[in-house]
Amino acid sequence: MKFAYFLKDRRLELDERVLGLLADLGAAGFDVYPVRDTEDICEGTEMLLSFGGDGTFLSAAALALDASLPILGVNFGRLGFLSENKPESVADALARKDYSIQMRGLVEVSGLSGGDGPQLALNEICVLREGPAMLGVDVEVDSLPLPTYWADGLLVATSSGSTAYSLSAGGPICLPDARVLIITPIAPHNLNVRPLVVPDSSDIRIRFRSRDSQVRLTVDNRNYDVPSDSELKIRAVPGALKRVVLGGSNFIGALKARLLWGGDIRNQSE
Repeated sequence: MKFAYFLKDRRLELDERVLGLLADLGAAGFDVYPVRDTEDICEGTEMLLSFGGDGTFLSAAALALDASLPILGVNFGRLGFLSENKPESVADALARKDYSIQMRGLVEVSGLSGGDGPQLALNEICVLREGPAMLGVDVEVDSLPLPTYWADGLLVATSSGSTAYSLSAGGPICLPDARVLIITPIAPHNLNVRPLVVPDSSDIRIRFRSRDSQVRLTVDNRNYDVPSDSELKIRAVPGALKRVVLGGSNFIGALKARLLWGGDIRNQSE
């Protein structure tokens, strides 16, 4: 089998853990080579490996989507919900075919200026104030208007992104296969608004009330400036990304290990 691998941090190229994993994959009979963009992917490649943390995984996911490849995250970073697998466990699991393919949903935003077409995100789409003044965000869900959010910004996250920016902004945790979108205000000034979970069939439209001429838009780890008189259209794209899950991996276990979920002295015997 032929695998491509992507790493964003060039310092990892000589990391002993990376070199050890590449050696293990070669010893297991896999043909493994590096890529930086879609044009580097060779014919016959069956999987893309992401070496790094979750930020690297987001960049690698764009390549995987373009090339229609399943993607496996190998954790050389810190927290690692998307890049959850330890380097020493990867080669053996792949050799034994001890893995499955999990379909992850994306979120798409359209209505950008400057000729930019619709953009896809695995974690979230976020709008933020450009200047010091508070941003007003008007949101419609299936043509039904929500109360205006007065805040630093607002994000629309997938279930995959529920443990990312949305979580730090007070949003709920969702299982990755939950077919939902999460609307989460960022530092809201009106305290009687809360994150809202909507079906992934929802049509979401966003407009702004801003003293500034532009609003900052982030699509995972990509940034755009959009005019503050824009209307952004947001929708879910279910099951678009093929994520490789090694045997034994599970989301609840990741919550316990990475977020110390249920970290209570009364639970130590469990």
